[in-house]
Amino acid sequence: MEILQLHTSIPRQRARIEQFLAASGLRLDEVDYYAALVDEESGDIIAGGGLWRDIIKCVAVADGHQGEALANTIVSHLIARANAEGHHCVKLYTKPQNRQLFESLSFRLLAEAPQAILMETGVGGIGKYSQALRLISAERQAAAAASASLPQAGVIVMNANPFTLGHRHLVEQAAAQVGTLYVLIVKEDCSVFSYAERKDMVSRGVADLANVCVVDGSDYAVSKATFPTYFLKRLSDASDTQMLLDLDLYGRHIAPALGATVRFVGSEPTDALTCRYNKLMQATLPDVRVMQRYEVDGEPVSASRVRMALVKNNLSAAAPLVPPTTLPYLIAHLATRALRTELNTTPKPGLVDSRDNGSHTDMDHAIMMRGIRALHPFFVRLALLGYAPQLPPHGEVVGIGLEAERAMLAATGGVNTHKGALFALGLAVIAAAHAAAHATAMGANPPAFLSATIAALAADFPDTQGTHGSRAKVEASPVETLKSALDNAREGYARLFADWLPFYAARRRANDTYAPHRTLLRIMAELDDTNIVHRSSVDTMIQVKMQARQLLNDFSEPGLEAMNRSFIMRNLSPGGSADMLSMVVFLYGITRQ
Repeated sequence: MEILQLHTSIPRQRARIEQFLAASGLRLDEVDYYAALVDEESGDIIAGGGLWRDIIKCVAVADGHQGEALANTIVSHLIARANAEGHHCVKLYTKPQNRQLFESLSFRLLAEAPQAILMETGVGGIGKYSQALRLISAERQAAAAASASLPQAGVIVMNANPFTLGHRHLVEQAAAQVGTLYVLIVKEDCSVFSYAERKDMVSRGVADLANVCVVDGSDYAVSKATFPTYFLKRLSDASDTQMLLDLDLYGRHIAPALGATVRFVGSEPTDALTCRYNKLMQATLPDVRVMQRYEVDGEPVSASRVRMALVKNNLSAAAPLVPPTTLPYLIAHLATRALRTELNTTPKPGLVDSRDNGSHTDMDHAIMMRGIRALHPFFVRLALLGYAPQLPPHGEVVGIGLEAERAMLAATGGVNTHKGALFALGLAVIAAAHAAAHATAMGANPPAFLSATIAALAADFPDTQGTHGSRAKVEASPVETLKSALDNAREGYARLFADWLPFYAARRRANDTYAPHRTLLRIMAELDDTNIVHRSSVDTMIQVKMQARQLLNDFSEPGLEAMNRSFIMRNLSPGGSADMLSMVVFLYGITRQ
């Protein structure tokens, strides 16, 4: 009997799966792959199962075919499929009454709750993770014995999205009560900040606390994102079930491996789910200590407050809520956000936006987004490099920039989506992080400090040859004297700080929906955009400046759309102006009060 793949994206096949599962009292959950055994005569599904990443789901056998070892066939197939995709340890959630069935298929119990169990099979798994924790614990216990510190060990599990003063306060208070405090970072990557960023933020933020050990998270956090509900009769039971499984797994495996007897949590006055989790934790674990939340300006400090400040593009609102060590990560995120803001500004003349590809045949919105995502980790590295007493060596800046460029090209299939923006924003990110490290030195004029820092960084770059900018300067001379991207950087983007940034800030204060559109036009009216020269001529660039000035004076969205159509027909794209718009948005977020 052949195993067939059914595609949940095809309505007719999805309906077949749903009807088959419904007969067993199950619902279809999210799967990447669904395998089925089909009766050759009737065409009915007689056994099936799905796979989502490394989790087996929705396994069922039709009535009348029980005892035929069909579940074994399906599960073995799904395990092989998961192994082929690089998952060597496979998990499943199921009803408690199915435990014996899956144990006969080599699965072992990880955790149980009244309405669900979590099992796994394969090499490594929870045993490998627990062993790694035991090794860490043995090292810490030896150090604690040598220093005759408190004997108990405690644990905090945190997401730190991002790491705030509230997290820091919780760690400090907990660390004072135990000999060793382990901080486990939630590994699941469904947060604004990646797991790598969150772990690094926490590690840097608690580095001065000698008895605190930041530990790798695991793939065993039972969350809303990973816990399937297809076998629960009532969806309202899902939250409690996932929380109880998570707590049972912690109590069975993680706490014993670390030798931890205390679990610390922060109080939760607002979020109902977190409050419920804390209550279940207190009812389930032997020693749970709830610490009062840290407050600033009469409000609890939370990661959500910081994220909201980032959404509003306001570093000054976020900075009082986080340790200094978190600031570089916030700066990097504002840089990435600025690139997305420029991309999503729609309509734009000749540029890729959310509506069309402008004058570009080699890139679209999706490719541009891939380029932005590829650049983000390098903005983080540049921000960390800049957050220091001295400006970084030129060679280190160039090295990270070249790595970023290669990553961008790999992500976009060789398409240069953001090389110009990488240069400009890279310098600005370093300058912003350096300014954050020298807050008292900036005085009352942060823009001047940023401009001077960017100019100092750019001064180390040699004159370019063979770039669009260098060729445009040669073409224009001696009739016109053009400024290239490097020239503007060496001037510390004087025009940007003197004109474009104040203009954008004024439009934002006026709640102008078209603030980025108008700012783009203002930049186009003044910038020597060598991308225009490269695609056409110096005369065309001068003409584009006049057209942008006219449209800015008589602004309308239809006018922008008409300019876009004209630019597409003429194959014009003001890419340099788009880069400067990204810079304006980023620096507005850095400098606004």
